[in-house]
Amino acid sequence: MFAKDYADDLSATVRYALETTRAIAVCPFHCEVSIRMGDDAAESHAFERAKRIVRSDGTNWEPQDLREEIGRQLSEAADGECPHCVSR
Repeated sequence: MFAKDYADDLSATVRYALETTRAIAVCPFHCEVSIRMGDDAAESHAFERAKRIVRSDGTNWEPQDLREEIGRQLSEAADGECPHCVSR
């Protein structure tokens, strides 16, 4: 994925940062399910990575906006394992 594909969308920027630092993973069987890995260091790294992503207008995302979006995405992610796979 290239920066131009996600840099101008806050949600996509945060998702990219969370996935590439392995703070979250996508279930291989249920692509709509994000799984929180529970790694505090990876989550902090994701915030730092997202802060450095430059939008097409040359600006960066505001740290508070990033914190809120990271919190939102992490709160929506399943903890540790996919609930659909576990219920089988």
